[in-house]
Amino acid sequence: MKPTALVLGGTGFMGEHLCAAFRAAGHRVVCVSRGGSGPRPGGPATVHLRHDLAAPEQDVAALLAEAAPTVVVNAAGVVWQADEDRMWSLNARFAERLARAAAARAHPVRLVQLGSSHEYGPGEPGTSTGEDAVCAPVSVYGRTKLAATESVLETARSTGLAAVVLRVANATGPGVPPASLLGAVAQRLTAPAPAHDDEPTELRLAPLRARRDFVDARDVAAAAVLAATAPAHEVTGHVINIARGEAVAVRRVVERLIALADRPVRLTELEPAAAPVPTGSGQDSRRLRTDLEWQQLDTSLARRLLGWRPAVDLDTSLADLLAAVRLPEHERTRT
Repeated sequence: MKPTALVLGGTGFMGEHLCAAFRAAGHRVVCVSRGGSGPRPGGPATVHLRHDLAAPEQDVAALLAEAAPTVVVNAAGVVWQADEDRMWSLNARFAERLARAAAARAHPVRLVQLGSSHEYGPGEPGTSTGEDAVCAPVSVYGRTKLAATESVLETARSTGLAAVVLRVANATGPGVPPASLLGAVAQRLTAPAPAHDDEPTELRLAPLRARRDFVDARDVAAAAVLAATAPAHEVTGHVINIARGEAVAVRRVVERLIALADRPVRLTELEPAAAPVPTGSGQDSRRLRTDLEWQQLDTSLARRLLGWRPAVDLDTSLADLLAAVRLPEHERTRT
């Protein structure tokens, strides 16, 4: 009998890659989203269920009972265009309810929680941040993701739940949300140019001074499969960084997108007060984009515990992002 992977947030950017990776690894996949069942691709290896992240704990328990998973991967939550209360509800409090419900299952279940490098807060230029670093998040998003990590690990300690947290760097690749910086730039670069317009496309962005650690979503999904299938005693209770392990200038990444799009572009960096905010509409979204001027994660624990290394180079990730944006809407769904 195939193992069953229940993927929360399964129709989102990361969730679609997770569903594909678990299917490829031989799992029956239960894709959970707010929209629930519907005519989505995926074949007999995929079941679609609906769940509201704000629902009470008994509803979470009922979802687990219906799906009967051997592994639960939590890729659900909110990043863009969400107020503080909604972030605490859907990022932090849901993860706490999920961990308790998973721990209460009569049959053992593995919980893989997707965390965020924003839990760390600003990095020290020239250094790599390991999992033992003191976390000091400066955005609401970072604080809510850290609270989720802490509640999952506390439940693992107190109940014996087999749970692991993957702390993911800035994810890119096909399907990046258009509300993110790279998603917004890709949308702009692939939009049709006005007829008879020989002028270069103008990109007006906030200053691109930060250096960030980027990782392809497909590499994150591969890490999740490894975390779900590794011996429980080796990974339970751990936070594991998932990143490329290098700080790359955000301006360089945007310039590579421009070069790969092969389109004349005039790039203008504006002061924050004058710049559009493609990473969301609220004040906290602006902080989210600028709170990590330097970010480089130490990935040695992922190599040691999971045997994981990133396989997709940054240029391939960016090229695939552009190719996915160019696809017709009905061809973009992977689950």
